[in-house]
Amino acid sequence: MLRVGHITYANCAPFFHYLNDNGFEGRIVPGVPSRLNSMLAAGEIDVSPSSSFEYARNWRDYLLLPGQSISTFGPVRSVLLFSARRLEDLDHTAIAVTGESATSINLLKVLLQEFLGHRHCRYQVPEGEVEALIEQGESALLIGDRALRMRQRPQAWTYCYDLGELWVGFTGLPFVFALWILRRDAAEAQPESVRNLLAQLGAARRRAFAALNHLAAASPERIWYPETELVAYWRCMDYDLTPTHLAGLQLYYELCRRQGLLEELPEFCFFE
Repeated sequence: MLRVGHITYANCAPFFHYLNDNGFEGRIVPGVPSRLNSMLAAGEIDVSPSSSFEYARNWRDYLLLPGQSISTFGPVRSVLLFSARRLEDLDHTAIAVTGESATSINLLKVLLQEFLGHRHCRYQVPEGEVEALIEQGESALLIGDRALRMRQRPQAWTYCYDLGELWVGFTGLPFVFALWILRRDAAEAQPESVRNLLAQLGAARRRAFAALNHLAAASPERIWYPETELVAYWRCMDYDLTPTHLAGLQLYYELCRRQGLLEELPEFCFFE
C-alpha cells in the first residue's frame, strides 16, 4: 500500500479530490510542505507532491513522476511577499518567513540576491504569527492558503509581491514549486502501484479541470475564498512537467548553487 503525502493547500485539490474515485486505495498523509519533505526523506511516506528544493537536496534517493508538478508561468497567487516597503528598498532589512516551504524561501533569496542585488537581508522564522508582523508593517513571506487569506486583506499591507510573477518576469521561464517525488525504494518495491497512481493522478486532474466550478463548490476553502476565485486560482496554476518546466527548474537550481543554497546540482531521474 502506497503512502502518499498530501499538501493541505487548495492548489493540490485537482490532484486529490477525485483520486479515490479513480481507484486509489493507498494511504493519504496530509501535511504542510516542510513536514512532508521530512517524512519523505525519512521514508515515512513513499511519494508526495513535495518541494522542488527537497528533490535537489536528496535527489539520489528519489525519482520523479513524469508529467506532474505544481508550477506557474506567471502569478501564482499563493506565494507572496507582503511589505510596507518597496521591493527595491528591502536590502538591510529583516524578512519573516513561515518555514513551511524550503522552495519558496530559497526562491525569495534568489530573487532578492541574484536579480535585485539585496545581499544583506535577514531571513527569520518568528516565534509568533507571521500575519501579525505584516499587520505591524514588517516584511514577511506567506505561502499557500495563508497567503490567499492575507491577500484578501489589503488594509493590512502596503505592497504585495507575487514570487511566481517576479520569477517569470526576470527569467522568462516557468517556476516549479513542487514535484511529485517518489522514493527509489518504493519504486522498486511497488512498481505496479506507482504505475497505477500515475494513471489515477492523470484521470483525477482531467476530471477536476473538466468542471472546476464543481470542484470549487465541493472545496472546504469556499467558506473563506469565493468559488469564482478558486476557479481562477486553479486556472493560473500549471500542473504539467514539460522540458520548458525543467529548464526553469534547472535555472533555479543553478542560481541556488551560486548563492550557496545547494551543494551540488541534481540530475533529473524519472520513474519509468
